[in-house]
Order: sequence, then structure tokens, then C-alpha cells
Amino acid sequence: MNRFPREFADLLTRRGRRLLDGREPAASGALGRTHFLALSGAIDAAKARAARGLLEAALAPHLAVLERGIPPESIAGQTRNHQERLIKTVRVRTAYLERRGSRAWQAAERIGLVAMTGSETWHRFAERLAGRALDRRSGRQVLRYGPGDYAGPHTDHHPEDPRARAGYVDLHLTFSGPGVAHQWLVYAEAGHFRHVLDVNAAGGITAYRLPFWHYTTPLVAKPGRVRDACRWVVLGTFRFAAP
Repeated sequence: MNRFPREFADLLTRRGRRLLDGREPAASGALGRTHFLALSGAIDAAKARAARGLLEAALAPHLAVLERGIPPESIAGQTRNHQERLIKTVRVRTAYLERRGSRAWQAAERIGLVAMTGSETWHRFAERLAGRALDRRSGRQVLRYGPGDYAGPHTDHHPEDPRARAGYVDLHLTFSGPGVAHQWLVYAEAGHFRHVLDVNAAGGITAYRLPFWHYTTPLVAKPGRVRDACRWVVLGTFRFAAP
């Protein structure tokens, strides 16, 4: 595979197509009942490996480092016990596929990623999981987690955006390299961090109904496998369709 398929459906297994067509009801509309959903066995394994190779070859050179550490004043500026306040901390390499003239966009377009994440079946798959109509326009981003890369506790709440303040949906495709030992997603329910899931998958799908509290632990490489320890995420952001 030297390009992503034009339609997202062509990346899927038989189970993935059943989900797409609504013939596997367990996941249909699941984000109306929960904030987070993880699907296994929905992406063809060989195509997932090929997708990771495409991303490494074409997009890795055009990623920027996104890094925001813990500010010293989070401790030095504290004047009372239990007054901790922590901004969203993160370290990852990423590209926002928004500007057509950017090198990342052009690279993503050459390998068919822009077309696939704008396809009818990409949008329809997200709607199946959301259980409601989503705006046809979607945001695009790619992330590459390497050893030690993580995203600290955050909510992804955007109260200043009228279309997103009441919630929205993120769809993530994960393509992990063979050198990854683990990377965990921890997310909250009923006011506590209750759930832990290993998001290290050669070809996995996760979906989020945001906002809610969650974080991604630092990626850990297998011994002696640092060079091929990476986890790629292809991310689509969908606002709910206007009534």
C-alpha cells in the first residue's frame, strides 16, 4: 500500500464494516451512553502496518514538537496547602492539517490521508459511534508519540467556541510500532480516574465524547527497541450538526 485508501471503509475488516453499516449494534450510538469507546479488530492488520510506514516516511519529517512542561510556579507560587493547579502538560510531535499550503498538509495529501479523512465513510463511521448527526466539516491532526511522550490530565473543553462548548466527538486511529511496550489512557467517570486502557495497538480505533478528564501516560519502549517505538494517531474532530 503506497497510499491510504480513498474511502475509510477500505481500511476496515469485516467487523469494521459491520460497525460502519450498523450491523453490529453494540457500538452504534455508544458515545451517547459513555464518554469513551475503544474498538479492536476493526482495522485490517496488514493495512495498519502499511499505514504506519506511510506516516513514518511521508509525515514524520514535517512534524513539530509540542511541549509544555510543569511550570515551576505551580509549586513556588503556592501559598496554601492543597492549592495545586496544573495546566495541560504535554510532549509529542504533531501536525495540524489545516493549512493547504503547509508541508504537512501537502505530504498528507500525497499519501491520500487528506482524502480518506474527508471521505463519506469516515464521516459515517464517526456518526455511527456518536449516535447523532455530525457536521460534515471535521478537523484533522496527526500525532507521533515516541518514548517518554505523553499528555497530562486535561478535559479538551472549549467553552469559548459556541459550536464545541456543549460537546463534540474525536475519532482516533492508532498505528503503533513493534517497539512499543505500552502506553496507557486513564480517564474519569463519576468524578474519579477509574479506567485504565492500553492504547498501544497496531491498528486500533478509539472515540471520545468530549469534554471529560483524561490523560495519556508516557510511552514506554521495549528493551533495545527505542528506534521503532512510536505510536501514530490520526485524529478527526467532529462538531455536532446544527439542529
